[in-house]
Amino acid sequence: MSLLQNLGKVDRTADEIFDEHLTNFNRQHTCATRLQKEFSNYIRCVRAVQNASKSLMEAITEVYESQWTGSEVLYGQAKTIDTQYQQFSYKLADQVLKQLDTYALQFPEMKKKIDKRGRKLVDYDSQRHSFQSLQANAAKRKDDLKVTRGREQLEEAKSTYEVLNSELHDELPALYDSRILFLVTNLQTLFACEQQFHSETSKVYAELEAIVDKLATESQRGSYTLKKINANSNPSSPQQSPVKANLSIVNNVTNGSANANGRE
Repeated sequence: MSLLQNLGKVDRTADEIFDEHLTNFNRQHTCATRLQKEFSNYIRCVRAVQNASKSLMEAITEVYESQWTGSEVLYGQAKTIDTQYQQFSYKLADQVLKQLDTYALQFPEMKKKIDKRGRKLVDYDSQRHSFQSLQANAAKRKDDLKVTRGREQLEEAKSTYEVLNSELHDELPALYDSRILFLVTNLQTLFACEQQFHSETSKVYAELEAIVDKLATESQRGSYTLKKINANSNPSSPQQSPVKANLSIVNNVTNGSANANGRE
């Protein structure tokens, strides 16, 4: 029957209002699926940046020497940044993505109901055409029993279809209208999480910048310049390298032993 309807061989029950609801549903479903996919990918990227940030800050704390100004504060703030990333990614997954997943779960169930309605519509049209043929033949043969049975089957198929169709005429517009409130709530949560995260991390980075600025100032004043120390206090005596000094000691010991053996 469905093939014949597609080929235009037999007529089908038309419902332009339902077709409009179906178009809106498909568009809404496509948007929700894409948003779900892109947001899942966004959280994965945030966690990747978190790992990269943690590795970078570990390298910075290793390079930043303990005797330099603000070293303890810098070490502590490096850990703070990692904690803020952890909280940020958790909130995105728990408060935003979870709600989006719940919202998206409605579409497969609704799609099943739409498909069922389509099958029941085909059954109804099939019974309608069968009954029309039965009526035409029964008029010639006067077979009232078959007509009565055919009418009952038609009424049953019609009732089943109309119940589903009526429910979807209520549920599809309601689902479509719900998209606005959902998006408002979901996006408000997302943007609030983003704002809080960037606000808090910006404070940390501002403090880290101030620490490095102070290090630069102290370095320019010579606070961390290594002092040259002379090994010999006599300025007229040439400074002897540690290697040559050790060799002189070894030679003196060796020559002293040789002279002692010669005297024996």
